[in-house]
Amino acid sequence: MSKLIFHPDVAKEIKASYEWYQGQAEGLGDDFLVELESAYEAIMELPNTWPNFSNNRRRFLLSRFPFSVIYHPSNNSVFVVAVMHNSKKPGYWESRT
Repeated sequence: MSKLIFHPDVAKEIKASYEWYQGQAEGLGDDFLVELESAYEAIMELPNTWPNFSNNRRRFLLSRFPFSVIYHPSNNSVFVVAVMHNSKKPGYWESRT
C-alpha cells in the first residue's frame, strides 16, 4: 500500500471546507471528512485506477461532495496536491510540486 504525502496547503483547504459544511448543518463537516478519508484509502490501495487529469496527476471525484482529490502517484507514495472544489478556481493548484 502506498504512503500518503500532502502538499502543505491541503490542510488549509480541508479545514476551510470542513468549517463551511459544519456551518451549514451540524455533522455535515464530519461527513465530508469521512468521505475524504474513504477516498484516501481507495487511492492508496489502487493509485493508478483513476484517470489522468493534468500534468501526470490523477483525479478522484468525491461522490457526495463537489470536490476532487488531485494526486500524483509514484512507486511507493501518493502525493496529494489538492482537495479541490470542482467549481471554484480551476487550476489554482497546478504550480504545486
